[in-house]
Amino acid sequence: MDKLVFTALNTLSAQRFERQSIANELANLSTVGFKKSYETALETVKVSGEGFDSRFFSRIVEADIINMSPGTPMATGRSLDIMMNNAAVLGVQSEDGSLAFTRRGDLSINDAGFVENGAGDLVLEAAGAPLSVPPGSTVTFGPDGSVYASDALAPEAPPVRVGQLYLRDGNEARLVRRSDGLFTPVSEDAVGDGDIALGAGVLSITSGALESSNASATEAMVRMIDLSRAFETNVRIMRETRDLDQQGASMMRLA
Repeated sequence: MDKLVFTALNTLSAQRFERQSIANELANLSTVGFKKSYETALETVKVSGEGFDSRFFSRIVEADIINMSPGTPMATGRSLDIMMNNAAVLGVQSEDGSLAFTRRGDLSINDAGFVENGAGDLVLEAAGAPLSVPPGSTVTFGPDGSVYASDALAPEAPPVRVGQLYLRDGNEARLVRRSDGLFTPVSEDAVGDGDIALGAGVLSITSGALESSNASATEAMVRMIDLSRAFETNVRIMRETRDLDQQGASMMRLA
């Protein structure tokens, strides 16, 4: 017959996933466009097999779906900073060349004339190719994701439309986090090679602003305190169970 100590030990083992989730949120509180995703919960399942039918174990239930709740807007006044409104996500080319999505909008222009974000991922245009702008031009963005370039030497000339941002609606698919921190739709919701279907919603951006992380330091710390107290409770249960087991074993000894 299994013992209560194994139940408490199994609970401690399952709680390590929640500790990792909280640590990840605390580490990304200042990351632009960060979205919390890793959520865990414990459920009780009945264990079948030899012995009594009264033993139950806790099992970890993981959910890694991206939480698209918005972060706090941060006005920067910089023309290359954009904030995706509502649940819009921006298509980028990851380091391995595949399509991925992000909410990070701290953009810049590299030496080759391509637009990239703060993590070094190349921003894609609507056609799926990396977005490039004329050298030495001043780049601005329209509310619908249009990209305009103007000659810095001729400020009186009207800006010229040079592209369209690769925007998708994050509500049209369940997004999960990749190992590089970018988003990708789950296989059941993906269209083509990791793309998201075009929805009926209107996608827009806000220029001159960034989105902060949607992780809350207060919420994360409260969860950490609760987890610490739960850890202490389970350790106490293990100690009490050990004492009960020792007392029961002493009673079974022959005089």
